[in-house]
Amino acid sequence: RAGDPAAWDTLFRRYQLPLYAYVFELVRHEQDSLDIIQETFIAATRHIGGLRDDARFGSWLFGIAHQKCIQLWRRRDRRKVVLMEEEPAAPAPDNLVADGPLDLLLRQEQEEAFLKLLERLPLPQRSVLMLYFLEDFPIEEIARITETPPGTVKSRLHYAKRALKQLLEETPL
Repeated sequence: RAGDPAAWDTLFRRYQLPLYAYVFELVRHEQDSLDIIQETFIAATRHIGGLRDDARFGSWLFGIAHQKCIQLWRRRDRRKVVLMEEEPAAPAPDNLVADGPLDLLLRQEQEEAFLKLLERLPLPQRSVLMLYFLEDFPIEEIARITETPPGTVKSRLHYAKRALKQLLEETPL
Protein backbone atom coordinates (compact mmCIF):
# COMPACT_ATOMS: atom_id res chain seq x y z
CA ARG A 1 0.00 0.00 0.00
CA ALA A 2 2.98 2.29 0.56
CA GLY A 3 4.00 1.81 -3.07
CA ASP A 4 7.14 -0.19 -2.30
CA PRO A 5 8.36 -1.66 -5.62
CA ALA A 6 10.07 -4.57 -3.86
CA ALA A 7 6.78 -5.54 -2.19
CA TRP A 8 4.96 -5.46 -5.55
CA ASP A 9 7.73 -7.52 -7.11
CA THR A 10 7.34 -10.15 -4.38
CA LEU A 11 3.57 -10.26 -4.83
CA PHE A 12 3.90 -10.40 -8.61
CA ARG A 13 6.33 -13.32 -8.42
CA ARG A 14 4.08 -15.16 -5.93
CA TYR A 15 0.85 -14.83 -7.93
CA GLN A 16 1.95 -14.53 -11.56
CA LEU A 17 2.02 -18.25 -12.42
CA PRO A 18 -1.09 -19.36 -10.45
CA LEU A 19 -3.07 -16.48 -11.97
CA TYR A 20 -1.86 -17.33 -15.45
CA ALA A 21 -2.81 -21.00 -15.04
CA TYR A 22 -6.28 -20.05 -13.82
CA VAL A 23 -6.91 -17.42 -16.51
CA PHE A 24 -5.53 -19.57 -19.33
CA GLU A 25 -7.84 -22.43 -18.40
CA LEU A 26 -10.77 -20.04 -18.63
CA VAL A 27 -9.95 -18.12 -21.82
CA ARG A 28 -7.82 -20.77 -23.65
CA HIS A 29 -5.73 -18.16 -25.48
CA GLU A 30 -2.16 -17.32 -24.51
CA GLN A 31 -2.07 -13.63 -25.48
CA ASP A 32 -5.48 -12.91 -23.95
CA SER A 33 -4.33 -14.62 -20.75
CA LEU A 34 -1.15 -12.55 -20.58
CA ASP A 35 -3.14 -9.37 -21.23
CA ILE A 36 -5.60 -10.24 -18.46
CA ILE A 37 -2.76 -10.90 -15.99
CA GLN A 38 -1.24 -7.53 -16.84
CA GLU A 39 -4.59 -5.76 -16.53
CA THR A 40 -5.19 -7.53 -13.21
CA PHE A 41 -1.94 -6.29 -11.69
CA ILE A 42 -2.53 -2.78 -13.03
CA ALA A 43 -6.02 -2.75 -11.48
CA ALA A 44 -4.62 -4.14 -8.22
CA THR A 45 -2.02 -1.38 -8.12
CA ARG A 46 -4.68 1.27 -8.65
CA HIS A 47 -7.16 -0.14 -6.13
CA ILE A 48 -4.94 -1.58 -3.40
CA GLY A 49 -6.37 1.01 -1.02
CA GLY A 50 -9.75 -0.73 -1.26
CA LEU A 51 -8.35 -3.99 0.12
CA ARG A 52 -9.46 -4.17 3.74
CA ASP A 53 -7.83 -7.43 4.81
CA ASP A 54 -4.26 -8.07 3.68
CA ALA A 55 -4.71 -11.80 4.30
CA ARG A 56 -7.26 -11.88 1.47
CA PHE A 57 -4.91 -10.40 -1.14
CA GLY A 58 -4.78 -13.66 -3.14
CA SER A 59 -8.52 -14.10 -3.42
CA TRP A 60 -8.92 -10.37 -4.12
CA LEU A 61 -6.41 -10.64 -6.97
CA PHE A 62 -8.09 -13.78 -8.36
CA GLY A 63 -11.41 -11.94 -8.15
CA ILE A 64 -10.04 -9.12 -10.28
CA ALA A 65 -8.72 -11.64 -12.82
CA HIS A 66 -12.06 -13.46 -12.83
CA GLN A 67 -13.88 -10.22 -13.62
CA LYS A 68 -11.40 -9.45 -16.42
CA CYS A 69 -12.19 -12.88 -17.93
CA ILE A 70 -15.91 -12.13 -17.79
CA GLN A 71 -15.29 -8.78 -19.50
CA LEU A 72 -13.37 -10.56 -22.27
CA TRP A 73 -16.21 -13.06 -22.80
CA ARG A 74 -18.72 -10.22 -23.02
CA ARG A 75 -16.56 -8.40 -25.60
CA ARG A 76 -16.26 -11.62 -27.60
CA ASP A 77 -20.03 -12.16 -27.49
CA ARG A 78 -20.72 -8.61 -28.62
CA ARG A 79 -18.31 -8.90 -31.52
CA LYS A 80 -19.30 -12.50 -32.26
CA VAL A 81 -15.64 -13.37 -32.67
CA VAL A 82 -14.90 -17.02 -33.28
CA LEU A 83 -12.70 -18.37 -30.52
CA MET A 84 -9.22 -19.19 -31.67
CA GLU A 85 -8.06 -22.79 -31.64
CA GLU A 86 -6.38 -24.07 -28.53
CA GLU A 87 -2.69 -23.30 -28.25
CA PRO A 88 -0.39 -26.33 -28.15
CA ALA A 89 0.37 -27.58 -24.67
CA ALA A 90 3.50 -26.15 -23.11
CA PRO A 91 6.40 -28.55 -22.76
CA ALA A 92 7.00 -30.05 -19.36
CA PRO A 93 9.46 -28.18 -17.13
CA ASP A 94 13.07 -29.35 -17.30
CA ASN A 95 13.20 -29.88 -13.56
CA LEU A 96 10.49 -32.57 -13.65
CA VAL A 97 11.92 -35.75 -12.17
CA ALA A 98 10.93 -38.85 -14.12
CA ASP A 99 12.05 -42.45 -14.14
CA GLY A 100 12.66 -42.15 -17.85
CA PRO A 101 11.49 -40.53 -21.08
CA LEU A 102 8.61 -42.99 -21.44
CA ASP A 103 7.28 -42.13 -17.96
CA LEU A 104 7.47 -38.43 -18.75
CA LEU A 105 5.66 -38.92 -22.05
CA LEU A 106 2.90 -40.96 -20.40
CA ARG A 107 2.38 -38.32 -17.71
CA GLN A 108 2.23 -35.55 -20.33
CA GLU A 109 -0.32 -37.51 -22.37
CA GLN A 110 -2.46 -38.15 -19.29
CA GLU A 111 -2.29 -34.48 -18.30
CA GLU A 112 -3.32 -33.37 -21.79
CA ALA A 113 -6.18 -35.88 -21.84
CA PHE A 114 -7.34 -34.71 -18.40
CA LEU A 115 -7.26 -31.04 -19.46
CA LYS A 116 -9.30 -31.89 -22.55
CA LEU A 117 -11.90 -33.55 -20.31
CA LEU A 118 -11.86 -30.52 -18.03
CA GLU A 119 -12.57 -28.28 -21.03
CA ARG A 120 -15.81 -30.18 -21.62
CA LEU A 121 -17.23 -28.94 -18.32
CA PRO A 122 -19.35 -25.78 -18.33
CA LEU A 123 -17.23 -22.74 -17.57
CA PRO A 124 -18.74 -21.95 -14.14
CA GLN A 125 -18.09 -25.54 -13.01
CA ARG A 126 -14.57 -25.59 -14.46
CA SER A 127 -13.78 -22.30 -12.73
CA VAL A 128 -14.80 -23.42 -9.22
CA LEU A 129 -13.11 -26.79 -9.70
CA MET A 130 -9.83 -25.11 -10.57
CA LEU A 131 -10.03 -22.59 -7.75
CA TYR A 132 -10.86 -25.28 -5.22
CA PHE A 133 -8.49 -28.08 -6.22
CA LEU A 134 -5.65 -26.34 -8.05
CA GLU A 135 -5.47 -23.06 -6.14
CA ASP A 136 -6.68 -24.42 -2.76
CA PHE A 137 -9.17 -21.62 -2.10
CA PRO A 138 -11.90 -22.36 0.46
CA ILE A 139 -15.56 -22.16 -0.60
CA GLU A 140 -16.02 -18.71 0.95
CA GLU A 141 -13.08 -17.26 -1.00
CA ILE A 142 -14.30 -18.82 -4.26
CA ALA A 143 -17.68 -17.21 -3.60
CA ARG A 144 -15.98 -13.82 -3.30
CA ILE A 145 -13.86 -14.37 -6.41
CA THR A 146 -16.78 -15.47 -8.58
CA GLU A 147 -19.27 -13.14 -6.89
CA THR A 148 -21.71 -15.98 -6.26
CA PRO A 149 -23.25 -17.26 -3.01
CA PRO A 150 -21.32 -20.04 -1.21
CA GLY A 151 -24.25 -22.42 -1.81
CA THR A 152 -23.92 -21.88 -5.56
CA VAL A 153 -20.18 -22.56 -5.36
CA LYS A 154 -20.85 -25.81 -3.47
CA SER A 155 -23.47 -26.82 -6.03
CA ARG A 156 -21.18 -26.07 -8.98
CA LEU A 157 -18.36 -27.96 -7.30
CA HIS A 158 -20.63 -30.95 -6.68
CA TYR A 159 -21.91 -31.07 -10.25
CA ALA A 160 -18.42 -30.47 -11.66
CA LYS A 161 -16.99 -33.42 -9.72
CA ARG A 162 -19.89 -35.62 -10.78
CA ALA A 163 -19.58 -34.60 -14.44
CA LEU A 164 -15.81 -35.08 -14.38
CA LYS A 165 -16.21 -38.52 -12.84
CA GLN A 166 -18.67 -39.47 -15.58
CA LEU A 167 -16.32 -38.15 -18.27
CA LEU A 168 -13.45 -40.14 -16.78
CA GLU A 169 -15.56 -43.31 -16.79
CA GLU A 170 -16.47 -42.73 -20.44
CA THR A 171 -12.93 -41.82 -21.49
CA PRO A 172 -10.35 -43.35 -19.16
CA LEU A 173 -6.93 -41.70 -19.09
